[in-house]
Amino acid sequence: MSTDTRVAIITGGSRGIGRQSAERLAADGFAVVINYAGNEVQAAEAVAAITDKGGQAIAVRGDVAELDDMTAVFDAAESTFGGVDVVVHAGGTMYLSPLAELDLDRLDRMHRTNIRGTFVVDQQAAKRVRSGGAIINFSTSVLGLAIPGYSAYAATKGAVEAMTLILARELRGRDITVNAVAPGPTATALFFDGKDEETIARMAAQPPLERLGTPDDIAEVISFLAGPSRWVNGQVLRANGGII
Repeated sequence: MSTDTRVAIITGGSRGIGRQSAERLAADGFAVVINYAGNEVQAAEAVAAITDKGGQAIAVRGDVAELDDMTAVFDAAESTFGGVDVVVHAGGTMYLSPLAELDLDRLDRMHRTNIRGTFVVDQQAAKRVRSGGAIINFSTSVLGLAIPGYSAYAATKGAVEAMTLILARELRGRDITVNAVAPGPTATALFFDGKDEETIARMAAQPPLERLGTPDDIAEVISFLAGPSRWVNGQVLRANGGII
């Protein structure tokens, strides 16, 4: 492969926003490493969707909250493609419940995946992303909307935003941007899970554009932050169609 080829790691890259982001970056010319948690079939399909169009991609299984697993993912990127330029941390989990009723085991699972997972991935990224690269985390527009039922999930994403803004400043002098994308309601399996049609319709009507976002909408933002946006750094970009 060309020494000019840029390399991207996408956690949670086998489905939803992660997969669409992987396909978009591959179309932009990146060699792509798709990290997935458990669904090998979906990960293989994501790789095939890229390679069938002439792109370069591999899939590597791993838990984002496990240091050894993420070390192996970054090792695979370096050994296969020569380095790491962009890290898109799209892996995450969500459980919805009023604060008073949330099972604490579910709280712990979200903390482990969303907070510890972001810390572990960003720690590897901070050590390994090459000059001129980008680290992109995922938050949520729910932080600003304060929707009942999202307290625990939003709390984990508040931690993600804090890590993002501080890491951007800790990487001073490295020419590496660190930003977070905060989607609004987006038509993914994670969004639809546990919601009735009335709830989905109400949330789709919230933006002035009067629709749900799509994984394509968010992948466009990822492409921007991974490529031409060298002056956007230490920011949370709320990609939500104009919800206030």
